[in-house]
Amino acid sequence: MIMPNQAHLKPAPGTLFYVMGASGCGKDSLLHYARQQLASEAVVFTHRYITRPVELTGENHIQLSTAEFTNRLKHHCFKFHWHSHDLDYGIGIEVDHWLNQGLNVVMNGSRGYLETAIQKQPDLVPVLIEVDVNVLRERLINRGRETLAQIEKRVQRAETFVNLRAPNLQRIENNTELSVSGERLVNLLKTKDLKSP
Repeated sequence: MIMPNQAHLKPAPGTLFYVMGASGCGKDSLLHYARQQLASEAVVFTHRYITRPVELTGENHIQLSTAEFTNRLKHHCFKFHWHSHDLDYGIGIEVDHWLNQGLNVVMNGSRGYLETAIQKQPDLVPVLIEVDVNVLRERLINRGRETLAQIEKRVQRAETFVNLRAPNLQRIENNTELSVSGERLVNLLKTKDLKSP
């Protein structure tokens, strides 16, 4: 029985998970896995607004023209936004509504923007997807999309993630089967309180 003074209690705010990782670490595959597994849980996954055409095999983002992005930015439609590799990225202010409804929110973040994101949302939980450099190199070679020189540049960039430090930082190793690291990520994203006191 719900008492009258309990009828309109607001749920405790959800947790914002800021997922990031070096190119080739398997972040998109893990996010896709977690999204499927958590479809009926109190967890929602944000869409990124990007000034890049949608690709059927790539991230499920929302494409905006540069003019559209600039207009939304002018009208404060983004909670987070950054510029990388000649593209604009945005996360909408709908995130705040979801958090206030008690939902955990998962976003695909950028390492370069992490410090700014923490300033705007100090209690967010950064999640770093890690992969051994030798495993990463093998995966990139098997993928066959890049030259060996390009692959080595990706590996070098991945090595810069090793020393990443941030409050509440969680690390997920993705060196074996997708389901193994995927289940670790799923269990993490269902957690209600990982924030430092």
